[in-house]
Amino acid sequence: MPEPCTLVNWAAYRSRYAIERLINRLKQFRRIGTRYQKLAANYLVMVHIAAIRI
Repeated sequence: MPEPCTLVNWAAYRSRYAIERLINRLKQFRRIGTRYQKLAANYLVMVHIAAIRI
C-alpha cells in the first residue's frame, strides 16, 4: 500500500475552504443564486448587499 503524501499545503486548503463557504453563503440569497439582474452593475450591487448582510 503506498504511503500518503505528506507534502500538503494546509494553509492553501484552509483559505480555499473559507472562500468556498463565502460563495455558498452568497448563493443562498435568491437574487444572486438565480441572477435575476442581467446587467453586471446591478448584479454587483446585489452581491455587495448580500455580503453586508453576511
